[in-house]
Amino acid sequence: MSFNKKVAILGGSRIPFVKSQTNYLGKSNQDLLTTVVADIVQKKNLKGKLLGDLIAGVVMNHPFDWNLSREVVLGTELAPETPGLNIQRACGTGLEAANLVALKIAAGQIQSGIAGGSDTNSDIPLVGQRKLTHFLIRLQNAKTIPEKISVILLHFKLSLLKPQLPVVREPRTGLSMGEHCELMVKEWKITRQEQDMIAFHSHQNAAKAYDEGFFDDLICEMDSLKRDTITRKDTTLEKLAKLKPAFDRSEKGTLTAGNSTPLTDGASAVLLANPEWAKENNLEILAYFADCEVAAVDFVHGAGLLMAPTIAVANLLKRNKLSLQDFDYYEIHEAFAGQVACTLKAWESVEYCQKVLGLEKPLGSIDLAKMNVKGG
Repeated sequence: MSFNKKVAILGGSRIPFVKSQTNYLGKSNQDLLTTVVADIVQKKNLKGKLLGDLIAGVVMNHPFDWNLSREVVLGTELAPETPGLNIQRACGTGLEAANLVALKIAAGQIQSGIAGGSDTNSDIPLVGQRKLTHFLIRLQNAKTIPEKISVILLHFKLSLLKPQLPVVREPRTGLSMGEHCELMVKEWKITRQEQDMIAFHSHQNAAKAYDEGFFDDLICEMDSLKRDTITRKDTTLEKLAKLKPAFDRSEKGTLTAGNSTPLTDGASAVLLANPEWAKENNLEILAYFADCEVAAVDFVHGAGLLMAPTIAVANLLKRNKLSLQDFDYYEIHEAFAGQVACTLKAWESVEYCQKVLGLEKPLGSIDLAKMNVKGG
């Protein structure tokens, strides 16, 4: 494999993002993801086309969606022989899907592919306890009636019937992302006002982008919705300041429902290909996929849970011989405004950049007018 093929971005689609357990209640990840892939197929005239792969994933996959990507292929007008692969890398799942498709194209393994991601907290699986599974196995293995009665008497409790809901908490700390982010903003001394300002600009930028028609060719309609329900054009710094802390509910808490993302349902996908395939199919090349980097942190022993992007970006810049200031725009995932603030402050910190990133000097500051220009 030579890895000398260029990877072109030919287009994408997403449904409106909505607060969980509202508009898409009853819809599965397969429903959401199929909608956006079908939209790409329609917009890019891919009916009957055999693609090299469709790679996608979710954070919390329902057991009924165990073969999600293949089922999505079969639910569209793509050639049914198009393969499908499910992946999971927490919040970076969709980005990793794009990375894997791009690598396959660059290596010459495939000419084209679709990458995507979906998530719904409105169709989360209700599961039984593991102890109930173990009890049922013992009961099944018991050969005689007396043996079965013995198993019931020894191992059955009514509490085994209590179902469990999956929760987005780190198993090793017991903390949610929001609670971890509260620890981060305290460590980096990020104020409530800083977080509210970032959130305010994100809502304003997203609303402006909608009004200017930026999303018109990207967002496809779902259940009569044509735009996100979580963007608040009318929010103000005064309104944000009145909200109560959502995670640390003491007077020290600074993360609120206003400067944190809500649990959200949505799906998106992107079409990638080599330039030759794009030309053969009369598709315009919008951009090129240049590079990607993944990192992790030891949050169990004190590192900030959401600080891995600081490391990934540093490695990416070093490999490509670029500085942090060499870009026209920056998209920093805004799970929490506090996370964005911590990331920016870390890149400006001499100590952090030397100790954690292994750099001689800080990466420095970025022009905030170039950050999350279409919303965070």
